[in-house]
Amino acid sequence: MIEKESNRITAEFDKLSIQASLNGLSFCVLDTVQNRIRYSDSISFEKERSPYGLQKGLVSLIEKHSLHKKVFADVIVVHRNNLFSLVPKSLFVPADLANYLKFNSKILATDHTAYDEMDSLDMVNVYIPFININNHIYDLYGEFTYKHNGTVLLETLLKEKISDTKPVCYVHTTQGQMDLAIILQKKLLFYNSFKYNTKEDFIYYLLFTLEQLKLDAETTSLRLFGSIEEDDEIYRICYEHIKHVGIYASDESSYPFMDGGKEAIDFTVLNSL
Repeated sequence: MIEKESNRITAEFDKLSIQASLNGLSFCVLDTVQNRIRYSDSISFEKERSPYGLQKGLVSLIEKHSLHKKVFADVIVVHRNNLFSLVPKSLFVPADLANYLKFNSKILATDHTAYDEMDSLDMVNVYIPFININNHIYDLYGEFTYKHNGTVLLETLLKEKISDTKPVCYVHTTQGQMDLAIILQKKLLFYNSFKYNTKEDFIYYLLFTLEQLKLDAETTSLRLFGSIEEDDEIYRICYEHIKHVGIYASDESSYPFMDGGKEAIDFTVLNSL
C-alpha cells in the first residue's frame, strides 16, 4: 500500500464493486491477488428514495468505509432498476435507445440512456443508469465500468451447467424487487423485474408469468435466491403453488472472506467482479 501526496491510498490489486438502487446500496472489495473479499456492506432504505437521496446514501456508505481515500485497480457500478428493455441484436440501432424504453418505462427527455451488449444471448440490454451516481463515482475514481444488474444476472445464469430438459424459473429477490428469468437449456424464454410489497404480490407476478408462457407449475422448477431462505414466508407461499422449489446456489464458488467468515453479498455485486 502506498500513501500518495493527496492522502489517497493506491490499492493496486483491489477491485471495487458497487450496486445502486432506489431501495438500497451494497458493495464489496475484492483482493485479486489472494482472490478473497476484503470487506463488504449493504444498506436498505426504509422507503424508496429519489436519485438525489440515493446519492446521499452512497456518499455516506463510501465515507463510512473510507473508500473515497483509495484508488482501486478497477471499479464497477451496477445499476439496479426496472427501466430497461432487452433488444435482439438484429433489431438494435444505437440511435434509437429512447424508443426501446418509452413503451415499457416512464422516461424523461433528459434521461441518459445506455446499453450493455450480451453476446451470449445475442441481445442488447438498453437501460437508464443513475447518471448522478456515475458522475459521483467518476469524480472519485476516474474511468470505471458500469452495467445494468439484469445484464450481470442473465450472463451469470447462462454460464451455469444446466441439465434440466424442462424450463427453470430463477427469481432473485432483494429490497422489494424480484428479478424473474426463465431459461430452457441455455435459452432465455423470459426476463423481467417487478416491485412487490407482500408475499401475495410476489406469488401473483410469478404465477401470472408462468400462465402467460403456458408453463406448468407442476413441472417447472423454481430456484429462489437473494434475500430469501427456506423458512421465510415467500418461500412457503411458493411451495404451496409450485411443485419443484429450491434455493439456488451458483456453480461458481464464492470468493472466501479474508477473515474466513460467511457474509451475505448481493449476487450481482459479487458476479460483476
